Amino acid sequence: MILVRQEIGDVLRDFRLQKGRTLRQVAGKASVALGYLSEVERGQKEASSEILASVAEALDVPISAIMREVGDRISVLEGIQVFPDVVPDDLVASVESELSLH
Repeated sequence: MILVRQEIGDVLRDFRLQKGRTLRQVAGKASVALGYLSEVERGQKEASSEILASVAEALDVPISAIMREVGDRISVLEGIQVFPDVVPDDLVASVESELSLH
């Protein structure tokens, strides 16, 4: 069984290590308890969207990049060999039209 929380944790850890930051540094900057962030990275706890946003900001990584990486990893685990590298034009157009309404 694929656990999304495990993939999210792995991706957060990978981005943190790529940035050369410690768990303590990221937890402090994100205002998240060190133990909780550790459990999220190990896939033991589900992270809320607010926590994900705080950690993404602390890592200076767009949350979309985090979620994209999670999706790509899950695709591989599901055995999907080919997945798109770009956002489909129709999705971009629908998002742009939504944003222009506000």
